This record gives sequence, C-alpha cells and structure tokens, in this order.
Amino acid sequence: MTKSTHTLHPGHVSLALLRRIHAGNVQLQLAPEARAGLLAAQATVQRIVDEDQVVYGINTGFGKLASTRIAPNRLVELQRNLVLSHSVGTGEPLPAAVVRVILATKAVSLARGHSGVRPELVDALLALANAGVMPRIPAKGSVGASGDLAPLAHLACVLIGEGLATTADGEVISGAQAMRRIGVAPFVLGPKEGLALLNGTQVSTALALAGLFGAEQVFAAGLVSGALSLEAVQGSIKPFDARVHAARGQPGQMAVAAAVRSLLEGSEIVPSHPDCGRVQDPYSIRCVPQVMGACLDNLQHAARVLQIEANAASDNPLVFDNGDVISGGNFHAEPVAFAADIIALAVAEIGAIAERRLALLLDTGLSGLPPFLVRDGGVNSGFMIAQVTAAALASENKSLAHPASVDSLPTSANQEDHVSMATFAARRLGEMVNNTAVVVGIEAMGAAQGIELKRAPTLGTGVSSLPPEGALAGLGRPGAGQRDLRSSPLIEAEFARIREKVAFLDQDRFLATDVEAMRQWALHSDWPEALQHILPSHATAA
Repeated sequence: MTKSTHTLHPGHVSLALLRRIHAGNVQLQLAPEARAGLLAAQATVQRIVDEDQVVYGINTGFGKLASTRIAPNRLVELQRNLVLSHSVGTGEPLPAAVVRVILATKAVSLARGHSGVRPELVDALLALANAGVMPRIPAKGSVGASGDLAPLAHLACVLIGEGLATTADGEVISGAQAMRRIGVAPFVLGPKEGLALLNGTQVSTALALAGLFGAEQVFAAGLVSGALSLEAVQGSIKPFDARVHAARGQPGQMAVAAAVRSLLEGSEIVPSHPDCGRVQDPYSIRCVPQVMGACLDNLQHAARVLQIEANAASDNPLVFDNGDVISGGNFHAEPVAFAADIIALAVAEIGAIAERRLALLLDTGLSGLPPFLVRDGGVNSGFMIAQVTAAALASENKSLAHPASVDSLPTSANQEDHVSMATFAARRLGEMVNNTAVVVGIEAMGAAQGIELKRAPTLGTGVSSLPPEGALAGLGRPGAGQRDLRSSPLIEAEFARIREKVAFLDQDRFLATDVEAMRQWALHSDWPEALQHILPSHATAA
C-alpha cells in the first residue's frame, strides 16, 4: 500500500493529521521553512559554549545538580551520560502507533526552534518513523515532569546507537542496527541536545491522543448501539426533539440529539407505535443526548488541549530569537494529565450508560422482549452472562477513571516537588477504551437480537407481539432474521455490519468469539457522516 506523504508545519499540526500518523502508512517530512529556526537556536547554544557562559542545561548538571558547572571538554560526555542514566523505564514496550506519534511530535517540538538542536536530529526522528523502525520505549517510569524523562531517554538511546528498536516486521534490533537501517551514523550529541530530547511531554501526549482517538470510536459506537436499543425496545424519539436541547443550550447535547435524529431518519419502527402507552423511557434511553453530549463536550475540550500540546515547545530551557535562554517549566504535563482524566470520565460514562441499556434489553418487564433475549429460556441463558461481563468492565472503568492528576510524589531530592502523573493518566486510557468497546459491542449485539425478536404492533392495539415459537427457525445465519419493519437506512447498514460479524442467537453457543468480534466493531472508524462530523479529530482538516 502506497504511503501518503504529509508535511509537518511546527505549531500547526492538526488533530486529523495526528490521527493519520497514529493510524500509520504515512510518510512524514518537515516543512522546509522550519530549518531556519532550528539553525538559529543551535547557533545561540554554540555561542554560549564558545563564550564560556554558564547556562543551565548547556554546561551545567541537571535537576538538583544544576549548580554544578561542567568543563567544556566534558560536554559530550555530559549529554551521553544524561541519556544513558535516564534510560530506566520498565514494563511492556509502547505500541508502534503510539511511538510513531511520539517521534512525530518530538520532531515538531524540536523544530519550533526553541531547543538548540541540529536539524539532522529532527530528520533522524522522522526517518525512523518513515522506516517503521520504532525505539522500544518501556511503558512505565514517567511521572510527567520534568517531562517524560525515562521513556524519552529510551528514544534518545537509539539515536546514539544504544538501546533497542523494533522493525515493521516485529524484529527487535539494537540501536546501532536501527540507525544503520535509516542510513544515519549514531549521533554524538552536542551541547543541550540530550536534554532537549529527554525534556518534553511527547510520550504523555501521544498516549493521550491514542486514548482520544479510541474514545471517539467508542463514542460513535455508543450512539449507534443506543439507537439500536431504542429501536429494539420501541422507545420514543420525542426526547430527541431539537427544541428540548436548544432550551438547555449545551453544545454537545444538541449535537448528539441531532446525530441520533439523523441516524433514525426514515425508520419504519419509530412511527409504528404511537399508541403503545409508554409515557417515558428509562434514562439510559431518554437521556442519551444529555449524557453522551456531556461526554462529547469533554472530548472536544481534551482534543483542543492535546492539539496545542502536540505542537508545543515543551523543552527546558528554551532558546529565543534575541539570544535569551530561559529556564521555565513547559515540561510539566499538567494540561495533558487533566485532558487524560476527562477523557477517562467520558469513556467510563459511555460504557456505563451502554451497560444500563443492555440490562434494560434483558429485562422483559421493561423491554417487552423475551428474558435475556433468547427463546426457550431456562434451557438457554441467552445474554445473561454477557451482561455480567459488561457490568464487570463498566465497574472496572469506574476505578480506572479515578483522576491521576490529583496525585503527586516529589522526585530529584525535592527539586521536582510537584509532578503531573500525566503518563499514567494517559496510558490507562487504552485499557478503558477496550473495556468500553466490549460493553458497547455487547449492547449492540443484544439490540440487534432484540430488533429481530420484536415484531410490529398488532393493528389497532399499539401492543408489540413477539414471534410465535418456531418462527425464528433458521435465524442462526447472519442476516437471516425475518422482520415486519425496518429501521432507518443508516441503522440498517450498521445492523448488516453486525450480522456480518455475529449471527442471531437462536440457542446458546460459545459467545466469547462474538464478544471479541463486537469489540472490534465498536473500534472501527468508518462511521456514518452524521457521527463523524461531530468527532473532534474527524472535524478538522489535515
């Protein structure tokens, strides 16, 4: 497959492009105009060295050792030792998709022209990404200030010919071999270059972006599964009336209500039960715009923060056009930690409300469907324990959603006395997204089952009837269900996609493979335009 080529304009990289980088199959190049800033900042650093000025990070120790001056003949040793001493990460290596974003955002950050590094370092970062040679970065070991030191040190190790990398075909190679793969000699780091590579929030930001992109998918899946459930229980569309949501004015709520109306446009089921006697649906159906809208607002805010951070100069100290070199704290990842925490809240709630709708489907007294969505109950348990799995994962996400940003442990002999914990805040999002994908997938599978079990209301009664015993014979094949009424074209398309993955449950069978298939369904990205245009990273142009 031919790679698409994209130019990185430091300070102006869009969420849509970051999503494409995460997805892979891209060729990245730096905007030519960025080189002037890189060279100017590098010249400033070299002038400081030549004039024997004492500036933190250039010719001093680091952290608590910042007051220790380093002799000019030991500056190369200083930078190399910094990288090696900080390579203390642990745990499984980060996924290639995340490392690709780390490489790209580190290149963007350095190319802002505030770090004082050679353009060749930026070129090497992009060359590794383009070749699919990913530094092996252990997942654990960062507190999110002073930057993602340990994980970024593992990245920097490869550039100096140390550490490990993984190729596109999964081969683990040495850092020296990785550099040979891209045709570049290992770097001998100059003044400040090691520090510039290690300082920064790129690991936390890349993990949070991966969590955001996953959250978008389960958010869209949750709207589809919710619409399927509404159809299965023959719920009311009236609570989705635009006037209701305009009266409150919350933007996410209004957008979600409009999206659900679009999903259900043209449904035969919606108008088929005007006299059913139902006054109000349970909150998990009726309050989808309010709950999912709040989730969308959170995701939108997090997306804005993360796009800014992905373009940020989060090095320390920073080099400016007039020659000033200023020590600050842009490496502190508190904005990323907060963004990750609110993504976690959204992901947990998407799963929580989906699990409640699934429970509603299984409760015959509320749904009007056979108990546990299966015929011949007793002999068959149907979706009974699938809902237990959903409940377990929804509960697990509640614990994982506890904010990481409220924690802090001092490091570096209390020099770094308040830290963000952004790296864990972002890293746990992957597990949470997978949990919610399972919950939403099970709901969608159950709702599809419910739609096939329910028949049209008997004429003049407004009461739905269930198919007689034996009427569902042969429905074990995907798409084999016989229904009196159809949902909307958009929902029918998703129904068909579900039936391509899982068959109608006419009797108990091994369901774990179905659950996994539906998890994958919930994480796909080809959602209807009615949903895609409200997702933060889909709504922006690269």
